[in-house]
Amino acid sequence: MRSDELTAPDSAPVYAPANDHEPIPVEAEPREECGVFGVFAPGEDVAKLTYYGLYALQHRGQEAAGIAVSDGAQIVVFKDLGLVSQVFDEQSLSSLHGHIAIGHTRYSTTGSTTWENAQPTFGSTSVGTGIALGHNGNLVNTAELAARLASRASAGTQPAATTDSDIVTRLLAATATDTGPAEAAMTLLPDLAGAFCLVFCDENTLYAARDRNGVRPLVLGRLERGWVVASETAALDIVGASFVREVEPGELLAIDEDGLRSSHFAPANPKGCLFEYVYLARPDTHIAGRSVYATRVEIGRRLAAVDRVEADMVIPTPDSGTPAAIGYAAASGIPYGQGLVKNAYVGRTFIQPSQTIRQLGIRLKLNPLRDVIRGKRLVVVDDSIVRGNTQRALVRMLREAGAVEVHVRIASPPLRWPCFYGIDFPSRAELIANAGAGEEDIESVRRAIGADTLAHVSLADLVAASEQPRTRLCTACFTGDYPIPIPEQVGKHVLEGIARSVEPPADQAVTGTPASPSSSGRGQTVGASYGAADSLRRP
Repeated sequence: MRSDELTAPDSAPVYAPANDHEPIPVEAEPREECGVFGVFAPGEDVAKLTYYGLYALQHRGQEAAGIAVSDGAQIVVFKDLGLVSQVFDEQSLSSLHGHIAIGHTRYSTTGSTTWENAQPTFGSTSVGTGIALGHNGNLVNTAELAARLASRASAGTQPAATTDSDIVTRLLAATATDTGPAEAAMTLLPDLAGAFCLVFCDENTLYAARDRNGVRPLVLGRLERGWVVASETAALDIVGASFVREVEPGELLAIDEDGLRSSHFAPANPKGCLFEYVYLARPDTHIAGRSVYATRVEIGRRLAAVDRVEADMVIPTPDSGTPAAIGYAAASGIPYGQGLVKNAYVGRTFIQPSQTIRQLGIRLKLNPLRDVIRGKRLVVVDDSIVRGNTQRALVRMLREAGAVEVHVRIASPPLRWPCFYGIDFPSRAELIANAGAGEEDIESVRRAIGADTLAHVSLADLVAASEQPRTRLCTACFTGDYPIPIPEQVGKHVLEGIARSVEPPADQAVTGTPASPSSSGRGQTVGASYGAADSLRRP
């Protein structure tokens, strides 16, 4: 056992000892979301299938990884901080026996980066059975759920929960004692507000559920001797599973020796995350029947029609800008080239915790091909701009390498609003798109990053490239139109004492009707509070 583990009761899972290494450095900690994987396959090595599935989903979370396996008698949970390849090895995988497994790669949307917050989480019923759970997304009524958990008599016997996933697991386990996991889920899931894709299991059954809005992707696949659920179709490809369909919004799947059963706990109101097409999903994934790669190429084609410039070469910011750059080059007639070499072994610099590390990160990650770009007028295509540090450093690097002009083109509209549904975007004030005022925003950003010109694809063109109706998409990070109401207490550390309160800013209110927090939740507020609407304006 790890030294920081508590002695577990008999009903707790068996925690296999993970590699005793230090947490991965900040440079390897992106701020995206999570990846989940589940498999029911008697006769197969489900631990290794899950390992490879998580490997395919590593881009969705690089802080921690874990696998839970059931052999029909007990659930074994093995998890630790680090990449999938750091947490698991041949010895650890060979110790995980069973016919059901769930896996998780984590980035923290609720709760700090600690071993205790790694997933899968585990909950025990009063009769000694267990439930292991992995969660992709973020709940916005965590404080309300925490108050519900605290009101149960058994809650006081356990350590305080510090993630929304842990709360859901404990509530499921508490209710499953009397009704079983399926009925417990059908009762609890309608009360969860926010984005969630869940994979969970007891000793005999694999379950998968997706929130009524389907904000995050979740797909079902078929093995010769079983079933697979995963965050992306690319994970199905890796383990040799054939794609069956997407898990529907508001649907609960149960898979056991009797086959697959489907129930709906809420009517579907699809609001899939548009940013999945821009950056989050792998390019070889399909979402709602649309290839992410094809979408990004089409975005680039449409971007080429915005503020045309004379240039000698189109280069991507690898790897996320590559498909859009290919589309841009094809539509503009400007030759495509590779002007930057990426170090594949350095973590992505999407949103990191300190400005110093972010600015250093781009130097560690990308190196210019000086002979290729010297004397050239460049169009540089990237997927998005968050704080602008990456683009500022990149433009400076290209100029130092001899580029005579640098025209930056972004394959998404300006990011102006934080996300509360599973992406750790910062407050409005930290988003560089809000640096100016009104029509001056783009020019302010251009000056800030040092580009000769700057242009974004329009929201209409981005939606068109996805081939999804806008009414079925969440565009909140671009528009501030939040499809799921944001309650007064929300935030990554809401369960660790940093509660957040809402005061709609004078110039922009949060779309939707805020939910009323419980009085017990308010009573736990400590220190300076800041929250949903406050994050839209705070410096």
